[in-house]
Amino acid sequence: MSQLPPLAPSLAGSAAALPPAPAPVAATASAPAPVATPTPPTPKRRRTGFWTVRAPISRRAYWVLAVTGLVTPLLMWAALAAWGGMDPTFMPSPLAVLSKTWDWALENNLLEDMGISVYRVVAGFVLSAVIALPLGLLIGSFRSVQALLEPLTDLIRYMPAVAFIPLVMLWVGIGEGSKIAIIFIGTFFQMVLMVAEDVRRVPAAQVEAAQTMGASRWELVEKVILPSAKPALLDTLRITMGWAWTYLVVAELVAANSGLGYAILRAQRFLQTDTIFAGIIVIGLIGLVTDQLFRWAHRRAFPWLYLKG
Repeated sequence: MSQLPPLAPSLAGSAAALPPAPAPVAATASAPAPVATPTPPTPKRRRTGFWTVRAPISRRAYWVLAVTGLVTPLLMWAALAAWGGMDPTFMPSPLAVLSKTWDWALENNLLEDMGISVYRVVAGFVLSAVIALPLGLLIGSFRSVQALLEPLTDLIRYMPAVAFIPLVMLWVGIGEGSKIAIIFIGTFFQMVLMVAEDVRRVPAAQVEAAQTMGASRWELVEKVILPSAKPALLDTLRITMGWAWTYLVVAELVAANSGLGYAILRAQRFLQTDTIFAGIIVIGLIGLVTDQLFRWAHRRAFPWLYLKG
């Protein structure tokens, strides 16, 4: 039986030809470094100041500026009346106007004139709002209604309300209805277009989202468009109430025998400038109170609009 050749030298050569084995990983190798989490940027503090755009100011600063804005014209008026060389018949002093207002209140039924004027303005304004709000809502919601009614409304709103006085006297008469009708005409057409514009400003994304969820036509109007437009609609009512007061004197041209506008027109005939100033200021003060009541109602109805950022 033949003997096999020894294998040790060949195995040794093969072992020498193999590449060296990689060094074993040390058991104490360090773990991978954690990824650093980026630090969120610090939000910038909102700047405040009188000349910073839309920056809030303190309540004290607001009232100081408000009182300054009201008192400064009065001081300028008093200075002009005292040292401007003006005849008191044409430019009475603030004290003379205040005295005339006091006499008017005690002797000439100022409160009665205020009451009848407030009634006429509120009646004309409410009648206008009752019709204009739903009509403007339809114009702003449906293009078909817009095409039908908006051009006509645009046409009539440029016609001066005073031009309708002869027609109103023929159609309504010379009673209280004619005064209310003039205030209605002066505010209604403007209000319709402003309400329609408020409705058109409702974001289209809200309408499309409701349509995607299967809302019907009237559900869109009632539950999406109207709630979204309510803050703007209340602001529109506040603005148009101011217009209603501006038409008071025009309305009381129609055979009136009472009211603030009538008192101003009567004083003009007898050159009673102090009464004219007193009537204008009283109307302004009533309008200011009404405006602040609307603002208060807006803050109570939509408090989330006044949250500080």
